[in-house]
Amino acid sequence: MKALHKIISSVKPHFEEGGKLAKFWVVFDSLETFTFTPGHVTKNGSHIRDGIDLKRTMFFVIVALLPALLFGTWNIGDQYFASTGESADFWAKMMIGAVKVVPLIVVSYGVGLGIEFFFAAKRGHGINEGFLVSGMLIPLVMPVDVPLWMVAVAVAFAVIIGKEVFGGTGMNIVNIALTSRAFLFFAYPKQMSGEIWIHDVAASKAGGYLVDGTTGATALGYLASTVGEVVDTPAVQGVMSMFADGGMFSLHNCLLGTIPGSIGETSVIAILLGAVILIVTGIGSLRIMGSFLVGGLVMGLIFNLLGLNGFMTLDPLHQIVIGGFMFGMVFMATDPVTASTTNTGKLIYGFLGGFFSIMIRVFNPAYPEGVMMAVLFMNVMAPMIDHYVLQANINRRQKRLQNI
Repeated sequence: MKALHKIISSVKPHFEEGGKLAKFWVVFDSLETFTFTPGHVTKNGSHIRDGIDLKRTMFFVIVALLPALLFGTWNIGDQYFASTGESADFWAKMMIGAVKVVPLIVVSYGVGLGIEFFFAAKRGHGINEGFLVSGMLIPLVMPVDVPLWMVAVAVAFAVIIGKEVFGGTGMNIVNIALTSRAFLFFAYPKQMSGEIWIHDVAASKAGGYLVDGTTGATALGYLASTVGEVVDTPAVQGVMSMFADGGMFSLHNCLLGTIPGSIGETSVIAILLGAVILIVTGIGSLRIMGSFLVGGLVMGLIFNLLGLNGFMTLDPLHQIVIGGFMFGMVFMATDPVTASTTNTGKLIYGFLGGFFSIMIRVFNPAYPEGVMMAVLFMNVMAPMIDHYVLQANINRRQKRLQNI
């Protein structure tokens, strides 16, 4: 490490003010601070009061995302070979998945970091670290068949409108990754309608067809079709049988993640591994995760008691392991910039986030992924929640002083 530090120190004067490469200072600074702790402090936005700085914090979040990323990559290949009826080993499935996933990650980081470099150069400050995580989260919440140009447009919208106009990392009021998904959901609803790629042109040609691929509905897509239907009709019963033991969306399959869905959201086990990493390192809030989980279970139980359609009859535990609920709970709701910061506020914020996630997905099938809307709504409400929590504490202290 000493040798690397000497090399960096020797070239640093060229990038400082007055050097021939001064206009590329933001690029050098981002690389230097990625390898060594910077000698400057945060002046605005999010602050990390710990033994590690913001960049190292973001690195641990990336590590926590790796189980979901790797499983999602494998699952794409598994879904592909299942649709063709072929058998394949682990690496063949990973290769098929990588062909789909890697371009999404490259586009996400390429567009996002390019925009951040531009704004950093214009404003004369170093590169912020926030997009290290957002750049990975965005592909993981996307359907695997989303066109790359759509990802580029969504990333540009989220970074510019969702973050840079507010001042950059630590100043945004809503989660950047969910902002990109919401943009695509409203701008291109057909591509975000709850169906997912499971087949591609190679298999189509082998079968004598010339089509790009086939799609199949996700678990939430099937369940949305039961809203407004009588529970005991054959169509509804047919859908619900898919969620019984042995069905495509059985509790076992949903926990493991061998089902169609967005890249990083299918495997509850992989997501929980990431949750453990975040909690152990002190980066993720256990209060938010726990209360979010309880909120989802409570809403699921209420729907069970009502039982007005097939979607409502789904077991509460089954409700929280399908769709993006668990991924949103672990990686979206816990965003320290957009979540509540007071201890009591975190409990309220998390509970309502989980509660509304299940409510939205069942009440309005036009939004099959309720966690997206719920977390974005709670992002906006977080400052108000913290305000009233702090005000309540002030009022209690004033009463104690009056009684002395």
